[in-house]
Amino acid sequence: MVNSLGNRLLNGLFPQCCALCGFASESHLPLCAGCKADLALNTHACLRCAIPLPPMAGPGAEARICGTCLQQPPAFARAIAPWIYEEHLAHLIQRWKYRSERWLTPLLSSLMAESGASPHNVDLLVPVPMHWRRRWHRGYNQSELLAYQLLRNSPGFAHARVDTALTRRNRATRAQSGMRAGERRANLRGAFTVMRPCDNLRIAIVDDVLTTGATAATIATELAAAGAARIELWCLARTPAPGL
Repeated sequence: MVNSLGNRLLNGLFPQCCALCGFASESHLPLCAGCKADLALNTHACLRCAIPLPPMAGPGAEARICGTCLQQPPAFARAIAPWIYEEHLAHLIQRWKYRSERWLTPLLSSLMAESGASPHNVDLLVPVPMHWRRRWHRGYNQSELLAYQLLRNSPGFAHARVDTALTRRNRATRAQSGMRAGERRANLRGAFTVMRPCDNLRIAIVDDVLTTGATAATIATELAAAGAARIELWCLARTPAPGL
């Protein structure tokens, strides 16, 4: 209640402008209702990898697993990505990541929080680590920003914490786009190290956009080998499969 009142007072004194259309957002966040309605919810998705699936009616329609995950289940128990990575959301994410517009972090974290991820089911939020050279060049790790903002905005996370030192990226890897599955695995082989035991911990890997899932699967495999009891992947958006 106090936060809600404070947000209304701040919006009255310093009205926010929508980061997409530029008009008043009528909210404490820089996104108006109209532009938010233009974002694409990832409503019909695989429970394991969150890839968008064609709509389907009837019993079990919301509990589907894609063919790829049935044949080769990923190392994480489930992936949550509430939005589809389309042009409007891509515009916001690219400004945030590549133009240093870190002021968009609360907005993107708020959108991510609509995923339904339960804070009571995790002990650690582990951001996907960046290689030190890439982090030095960018100045920050966007996955860390999301994880800390989620923790800050969600009272249910009181018992959980962000751990940025649990995993380490050992070397810079080539961009995964355009690679086949085998090439992606080879590119990521030995790329990550878990720095200490994770006995019985429930861990959520945090990232911004889920594309192939290869990076998260590699990290999840290492966490499982270190003793983690359950691993989930929490992302803001999921890229659709070609043709959808």
